[in-house]
Amino acid sequence: MIDTRLAPYGIFLLRVALGAMFIAHALLKYLVFTMPGFEGFLGKIGLPAALAWPIVLAELVGGAAIVAGFYGRWVSLAGALFVHAGNGWLFTATGGGWEYPAFLAAAAVTHVLAGDGAFALRPAALPVLSPVPSPQAA
Repeated sequence: MIDTRLAPYGIFLLRVALGAMFIAHALLKYLVFTMPGFEGFLGKIGLPAALAWPIVLAELVGGAAIVAGFYGRWVSLAGALFVHAGNGWLFTATGGGWEYPAFLAAAAVTHVLAGDGAFALRPAALPVLSPVPSPQAA
């Protein structure tokens, strides 16, 4: 059962936390690893260094859009789980594992499915290909 009175506020908290994580990832790459360091990381995993700035800007602008609720559901459709998949489960492993990126991906999918919640500046409706039946109480 969904508590329709409180669910929008829970989704709002999820939205803000998810957006803040995207922003934190962008700032980590820029301020701690530095752009040359991030470019080197991309090269090590077989991606072109030219993707460094687009990735950082996408995380920064996308995170802000999610926090604000400005077409946030569309932003949450993006993800980068594959980058960490070969490093094992724990994020503290060499190269960073995949449990934290998996959680972020699950939170992003939840955001897409649940909507923008309360206080969204521009809620984004997603097209539905076929009617989705509403969940029934057991």
